[in-house]
Amino acid sequence: MTKATESAIATPIGIINARLPGYKNLQMLLVNSQGIIEEVLPMDIVYKRLPQTNLQVFDVAGDWISLGGVDLQINGALGLAFTDLKAEDAEQLQKISEFLWDVGVDAFLPTLVTTSFENIQRSLGVISDFISSSNKKAQILGVHLEGPFLNYEKRGAHPAEYLLPLTIEEVKRVLGDYAHLIKIITLAPELDPTGEVIPYLQNEGIVVSLGHSQATASQAQQAFELGATMVTHAFNAMPSLHHREPGLLGAAITNSNVMCGFIADGEHVSPMMLDLLLRASGYEKGLFLVSDALAPLGLPDGVYPWDSREIEVKNGTARLLDGTLSGTTLGLLVGVQNLVKWGICDLENAISLATIAPRQAILQEPGFAQNQRANLLRWHLNKETKELTWQRLFS
Repeated sequence: MTKATESAIATPIGIINARLPGYKNLQMLLVNSQGIIEEVLPMDIVYKRLPQTNLQVFDVAGDWISLGGVDLQINGALGLAFTDLKAEDAEQLQKISEFLWDVGVDAFLPTLVTTSFENIQRSLGVISDFISSSNKKAQILGVHLEGPFLNYEKRGAHPAEYLLPLTIEEVKRVLGDYAHLIKIITLAPELDPTGEVIPYLQNEGIVVSLGHSQATASQAQQAFELGATMVTHAFNAMPSLHHREPGLLGAAITNSNVMCGFIADGEHVSPMMLDLLLRASGYEKGLFLVSDALAPLGLPDGVYPWDSREIEVKNGTARLLDGTLSGTTLGLLVGVQNLVKWGICDLENAISLATIAPRQAILQEPGFAQNQRANLLRWHLNKETKELTWQRLFS
């Protein structure tokens, strides 16, 4: 990762000989002087007619160009957990936004893991106030509530004392005045035998993701029929795939309307199992990368506070002191690099999993749309060393 190659756009720019996820052959991206994408043109057309005579041409020589990443599950950074947000943390939240921009993330969902009702409400209030301000780099798109409606047996590192029953009354209480702010909520569907909660959340415009759950395949299928459309960190905190009981994940993989987030740090899931997951999905639909990064993201390895407990970070992997896996401190785009390094995903699909697919998962414009800001990354794969690097084209 390097700094941006251009600090500003003074005149219209034609980024030529670019490979774009979702497009065949080489393309040109036309970016106006306000930094807005105006058009995408195949290079064979460009050679016949250059769109503007005053165009500044920027040749990327066949490298891949993408939008920045979107991280739908990130728990904190620079030592601050989003569940610990207080009013005085607005400046630190700004620094996190700038840091995430610097590591290639255009937008993110601060993720609130299971904690007290008071902590959830306070953090939501701080995030709401921050979104309304104009000072930011990586954009906050909303909030991901990962809990507190999780199965005790699959709680992982989530504190048991704050888990709540999955009822409409409890959901309304937790959402409070911030239902409009919640983009995703992770829950265990088997905790609601009435089947009322998922339709209620869907009606509120909240994406329901299944996770930290013991759901069987039939229970998961029922949840998908009720409106759940996502699975949180595939393989983790759910029953393993089994040939007689495929479980929640098996039901999700075989449902074309469901998208699964996954972590590609090499610790949460074996690369071989990710290879299996990618093959089962056809590589190009139903999956998206998340970081699941914890508060020490951007800090060196060491021991750090985590709610009332401590976590130890070694080589980017965070565990409770009893050894329970709790997360990672590797950024979203490291997952892209890992998938390519492990040889289980081609470059186009790996990039798409961090840039296009997360946008699709929350029903945003996924690709290079007209009138979209040109927050662009340039990806380069060294053919000799096989090292994948990226840089921002414009700051």
